[in-house]
Amino acid sequence: MSFQRKIAQMIQKFGLFNPGDRALVAVSGGPDSVALLHVLHELHEEFGLHLEVAHLQHGIRGEEAREDARFVAELAERLGLPFHLKEIDLPAMKTVAGKGNLEGLARAERYRFFAAVARQHQLYKVATAHTQDDQAETVLMWLLRGSGLRGLGGMAPVHDFKPESRAVAGSLTVVRPLLDVSKAEVLAFLNDRRIAYRVDRTNQDTRLLRNWIRWELMPKLKERSDPHLAAHLAHQAELLRDDELVLETLARRELEQTRRGGGLDRELFLKQPAALQRRVLRLWIEEARHHLRGVDFAHVAALLEFIAGGPPQGRLAVPGDLEVVKEYRALRLEKRRRRWQRAPCYSYKLRVGAPLNIAEAGVTILSERLAPPTRLPDSFAEALFDAALLPATLTLRNFRRGDRFRPLGMAGHKKVKELFIEKKIPLSVRAVLPLLSADGEILWIPGYGRSDVAKIGRQTSDILRLRVVSGDGLGGL
Repeated sequence: MSFQRKIAQMIQKFGLFNPGDRALVAVSGGPDSVALLHVLHELHEEFGLHLEVAHLQHGIRGEEAREDARFVAELAERLGLPFHLKEIDLPAMKTVAGKGNLEGLARAERYRFFAAVARQHQLYKVATAHTQDDQAETVLMWLLRGSGLRGLGGMAPVHDFKPESRAVAGSLTVVRPLLDVSKAEVLAFLNDRRIAYRVDRTNQDTRLLRNWIRWELMPKLKERSDPHLAAHLAHQAELLRDDELVLETLARRELEQTRRGGGLDRELFLKQPAALQRRVLRLWIEEARHHLRGVDFAHVAALLEFIAGGPPQGRLAVPGDLEVVKEYRALRLEKRRRRWQRAPCYSYKLRVGAPLNIAEAGVTILSERLAPPTRLPDSFAEALFDAALLPATLTLRNFRRGDRFRPLGMAGHKKVKELFIEKKIPLSVRAVLPLLSADGEILWIPGYGRSDVAKIGRQTSDILRLRVVSGDGLGGL
């Protein structure tokens, strides 16, 4: 089968292009991308493609890099294709960033450039020239880094890329038509057609992991095991991608079943097998961050240990300025709190008959005077007091250290904190929950308890009725 027909078969097998597709071809000037551009140009009528060419000049190799850009521009012109060029100073960008490796930054800038060009010119796919050999190298690279199935599945023939930058809207579909052909086949195609290409000398630098795998590890493995190792690794990656798809679908289903409110149900989460727990946790974090960069196996293991054990409440940081919040049965993802951030301290005087909106807690306290008889409350979301036994000034405020109350039907006092622990009230609720206070004593903890002070009896002639409403932020009080 000819090289051209093999690529056509790849396009049909994975549905890489549809008739009328407008695609951007990423061309570095090297043999793989030059072969890709030529073969897609030859197939563009068969598949009804509109092609344009993009080249990012990284500013690393000086005049050699500028020659690469001129070479690609001339190639696009000979083929009659629109050409898009961007020049950057990647070393300077790395200095400013202060972190990340040059290879990773280069990749991020390339795809950011592709996405911007695609959006501007209404090109919805970008074709890259990754080959079977690149796939094998990628699998080995992720294996050495201790990756799970997602990494060992290598590169997919079709991938939806979502730009990090908010300035670049929408998503971009990345297609890889050469993923089933070897580097040797690419070079044979170019030699047969006498097609020129450029050689990037930095690809020989074995200080980079991928280059070391390419020039040192892979030849030794082929010599000791199988000369067709690249093809076998690429096939294995395809099988693992199929397995990964099934497992991710299952994990997404479990994630939806575990959701409660704005977070997850911790007890339901912990009932899942460990493998699903890891996947659900990664999906949940990826949903919040839009990516998983910086989140490795050690982070996930630490989060699982935190969720399963230790105190019933707490916080643990996640890379990317987030933290997992554990509050008894509830799990939430929130922006990481700074050390100086504290819950708001508030105090409001109660004016009977006027609704008291407590924005800090997201609740409203309603109050009214009643004459007996009246029905007794069926929950602590409502409280009745003998108005004659209450002081003139009543205050609604949040918790203070040392707060105490005398529970209904008891002679002694109890710390409000102990009630919070018994009722498993989350720390986030404790911090803002309004407490009815009079003369330094707590009379009512809305939704959770009230004091024995000023309870109504046979002699009561004037009743103060209090109710808490609109309490979705406090567990639906």
